[in-house]
Amino acid sequence: MAAGLVISAPASGVGKTTLTLALARAWRNRGLKVQCFKSGPDYIDPAFHAAATGRASVNVDSWAMNRATIAHLVSRGADADVALAEGSMGLYDGVATRGVCGTGATADVAEMLGWPVVLVMDPSGQAQTAAAIGAGLRDYRAGVRLAGVVLNRVASPRHEDLVRRALNDAGIEVFGALPRHAEISLPKRHLGLVQAEEQAEIGKLIDEAAHFVAEHVDLDAVLRSATSWSPQQAVNGLNVTPPGQRIALARDAAFSFVYPHMLEAWRVAGAEISTFSPLADETPDASADVCWLPGGYPELHAGRIAANARFRSGLCAFAETRPVHGECGGYMVLGTALTDADGIRHEMTGLLGLETSFAKRRMHLGYRLAALAAPMPGHQVGARLRGHEFHYSTILAQPDTPLAVVQDATGAVIAETGSRRGQATGTFFHLIAEDR
Repeated sequence: MAAGLVISAPASGVGKTTLTLALARAWRNRGLKVQCFKSGPDYIDPAFHAAATGRASVNVDSWAMNRATIAHLVSRGADADVALAEGSMGLYDGVATRGVCGTGATADVAEMLGWPVVLVMDPSGQAQTAAAIGAGLRDYRAGVRLAGVVLNRVASPRHEDLVRRALNDAGIEVFGALPRHAEISLPKRHLGLVQAEEQAEIGKLIDEAAHFVAEHVDLDAVLRSATSWSPQQAVNGLNVTPPGQRIALARDAAFSFVYPHMLEAWRVAGAEISTFSPLADETPDASADVCWLPGGYPELHAGRIAANARFRSGLCAFAETRPVHGECGGYMVLGTALTDADGIRHEMTGLLGLETSFAKRRMHLGYRLAALAAPMPGHQVGARLRGHEFHYSTILAQPDTPLAVVQDATGAVIAETGSRRGQATGTFFHLIAEDR
């Protein structure tokens, strides 16, 4: 029977991912089977989880997914010794309007699964106030149980002693305290952490973090705080329809943002997936009946994509007879042109009229609910799709037929409608699930 824990924090940037990876690798090094999950719509952290544990990690999301889907996904941890769900943002942070079964907050998942929370707290510039924050998070919601805290970036032994005493007086267990140690920090990129597959020495970084955490955190006490857990059986829990029977999936450094549960759902439904690399000037499998271009970092590779004539012509030929769909970065590549951060305009495939620019960056971030006004691969007119948008591009032109009426989490209609022209479709949001 697995033991479950949620790793969360009062805010973003406190060290949740580093602690999750370190605990996972440290316990794996002890011979335990560790299964990780990511609460929320982050498509980068699960790859780091897989590098730390040797097991695929998936997202669980209370705004976009129903309970059956979450139960189905979490059941993959049934054979593990310990399951870790890494949170997003702060423990209670979500959107203002409830989605399918919650607001997207980590606390929703903690309460739903009944797993206690280990808080990562950065007391920089604080002492006893850290205990007030910990107590407030502990008492804010009755269904969420706090197991204890790990302090991160502690300035000195005196600082640690002050914070420990205050937390102990508040009845909050301190599992350990990590002094400042920049070497275990993972590199950043404009959409968050650099992808795990780009890190040639990711294993070394995780091992360093695991060793460092094992020296300063009581791993046995953390493990004892976990709740024994048996997954609920869920039938047909994945609310995702594959876009075709045989799917040609773009997959390389420019096209890598696809949710692991999506690929799993496609395969469970009997679809076959073949990958190709636009950056290597490859074309979609000629035997595929649909092509899917996920998001990623096309703006970093725009010149190379523009120069790869074989890929561009091959994709256009594919789209003459079969559907092609792009998400976010993939959508931009289906467009007419992409202007990079240096102001250089690069010709894209021209399957859609979309033109985008990174010359003036503006963040677009949040959940999306789309009602399809035109069909897209796997989904018919009227389908309600839930997804998440995160990019810095600006729309210069979006002249084609709108694909959907798209709303944010508050119900406000947004301009990023997606597009359809012939066999080509695209959206700025990454699909998570369909309302059924």
